[in-house]
Amino acid sequence: MAYAPPPPDPSLPPVRVNLYSDTQTKPTAAMRKAMLDAEVGDEQAGTDPTVRMLCERMAALLGKESAMFLPSGTMCNEVAILTHCRPGDEILAHRTAHIATSEGGAPWALTGASVLPLEGAGGKFDVATLIAAFRPRTRYAPAQTLVSVEQTSNLGGGAVWPAPTLKAVAETAQAAGMATHMDGARLMNAVVASGIPAREMVLGYDSVWLDFTKGLGAPLGAVLAGSASFIDAAWRWKQRLGGSMRQAGICAAACIYALDHHVERLAEDHENARLLARGLAQIPGLSVETPQTNLVFFDTSGTGMPADALAARARREGVAISTMGKFRGRACLHLDVHRAGVEEAIGVLRTATRAAMAA
Repeated sequence: MAYAPPPPDPSLPPVRVNLYSDTQTKPTAAMRKAMLDAEVGDEQAGTDPTVRMLCERMAALLGKESAMFLPSGTMCNEVAILTHCRPGDEILAHRTAHIATSEGGAPWALTGASVLPLEGAGGKFDVATLIAAFRPRTRYAPAQTLVSVEQTSNLGGGAVWPAPTLKAVAETAQAAGMATHMDGARLMNAVVASGIPAREMVLGYDSVWLDFTKGLGAPLGAVLAGSASFIDAAWRWKQRLGGSMRQAGICAAACIYALDHHVERLAEDHENARLLARGLAQIPGLSVETPQTNLVFFDTSGTGMPADALAARARREGVAISTMGKFRGRACLHLDVHRAGVEEAIGVLRTATRAAMAA
């Protein structure tokens, strides 16, 4: 699974259409202006007014008592896990969850907790699957302390968890004495796609975070939210991991700008994803998953060409995509990719696929 972007290759042309990830977004001129004008203080001491404003807004948005600003979404996940769990505990999550596949084994390495992988289509699992994974509470079994979901599910194709399923999973976990956590990296994509407010979608989850560096377009930053007591305990882990900052208001200002200007426009990314999917579906040999949000996954096995090979051919023509398996490619729409870029990418991928099949 090629997740990290390849190192720059001076022999290749500049990337004209960057579909590698929504993490490739650049802050807009207006966002940079907001960062320049930000009022700042010492974030670690709680005296940065812009960070405090962001955290207050996020707590209200998510319907939680308190929130904290962190440099990255991965740190949000791990601070939450470290706060909820102890060494030897077990976390229940989908087998494709980011905490299990894409954080360097951090739950095992940092917390000493393991992730029990659950099955389900589109990166989601149902209540029956969750209950079937429950272990007897004996001293012979690991203590199951946390259930984690990912909204939207990245490796599930950008799929949106339905609100009733989220509610049922949370209620089942809590009835079993477990805490609940939501990896909300692309939570606002789910909100825009479903029309369900964020606070309603996360109602049953003890901790939840939102990433600002993806479709929302900020250069860094994520916010973790939960009860006042949870965030108070999480601050110790933030301190231990080096997540406490100084004049972080410069970065928080970008996140506030994103909340004000970049949420509703996520619908444009979703429409561009559908446009791209329709175009790719017309290319012989490609099998395309119907996108629900801004991620478009496709299978290249019908071309006889591995996804990495298609990505390499496209990159030579200035189009960047990512790969998530031998024959699984991913294209990610974001605020720096417009309709013209989508149409260019379709043309490049069509030409690359035809050339490979002819060869």
